[in-house]
Amino acid sequence: MEYRHLGRSGLKVSALSFGSWVTFGDQIDEDRARACMTAAYDAGVNFFDNAEAYASGQAEVMMGNIIRSEGWTRSDLVVSTKIFWGGSGPNDRGLSRKHIVEGTRASLQRLQMDYVDLIFCHRPDPETPIEETVRAMNHVIDRGWAFYWGTSEWSAEQIRQAYEIAQREHLIPPVMEQPQYNMTHRQKVERDYQPLYRDFDLGLTTWSPLASGILTGKYNDGIPEGSRLDLDKYAGLRKRLKSEEGQRQVEAVRQLTPIAENELDCTMAQLALAWCLKNEHVSTVITGASRPEQVHENMKALEVAERLSPEHMARIEDILDNAPAPATNWRNA
Repeated sequence: MEYRHLGRSGLKVSALSFGSWVTFGDQIDEDRARACMTAAYDAGVNFFDNAEAYASGQAEVMMGNIIRSEGWTRSDLVVSTKIFWGGSGPNDRGLSRKHIVEGTRASLQRLQMDYVDLIFCHRPDPETPIEETVRAMNHVIDRGWAFYWGTSEWSAEQIRQAYEIAQREHLIPPVMEQPQYNMTHRQKVERDYQPLYRDFDLGLTTWSPLASGILTGKYNDGIPEGSRLDLDKYAGLRKRLKSEEGQRQVEAVRQLTPIAENELDCTMAQLALAWCLKNEHVSTVITGASRPEQVHENMKALEVAERLSPEHMARIEDILDNAPAPATNWRNA
């Protein structure tokens, strides 16, 4: 396993990490989740991602139970949660000081932990002043409930405002952002955040590297029965897949598959993960799995990334044809 610094911090996270979104409490039970987490841990994964919103808190309960029952040394782990959607009450969501403090304490109780290593503002909150959120996150860290705080799906302008407020008020600034990033979703990471890497050395813990399964190739010939996009709750993703842009993405996957299978001896999913790993600003790529076998396959993306040459990257870029300007800097390419 490769370990990378989280932005400008001294913390090191595994280049591939494991997240509980979609699966824990929704698709798999605790026994299956334990098998997946153990497979990731045995492969060297030290970062496990969660959120108060995942399965309405049940994902945190499951992860906490697994870590406690496995007896893993807490200092060997980097555990996160995210605060925003905590319930249906008027103060159970958003980024007010009240919800950040109460939501953090509730998450820790579900996780059965004294602290999380990372805590994220799960989305921007237009109803709460950013200064209130920055001060509340500073309080959480001062109390020892978290070591680092960051954002998820915030705009570059919002992140900069939070950082500048922290600097001005001598508070702790955000260290990391958790954006969606994959071959089909690139603008924020590769263009919008460029000034933040330069000015603040912002770290990234990226999610959805397989674009909800599109980049695995499983939807090249339609939507298989029982797949994620076949479920009613993913009707929006299904509609997007059938759109003109979605079909263009499927065609790109068809063209990329021979590079994966014939030249790199890997799956399309492993190529998609490896492509994300090549971005020098990505601290860790969050993976998910419903079976331990998927975890084992995902971990092989590290080896694929080492074999991805500048020539491969250039040909992939030609097929994707969607790079925002200016192009990002690539790790070892």
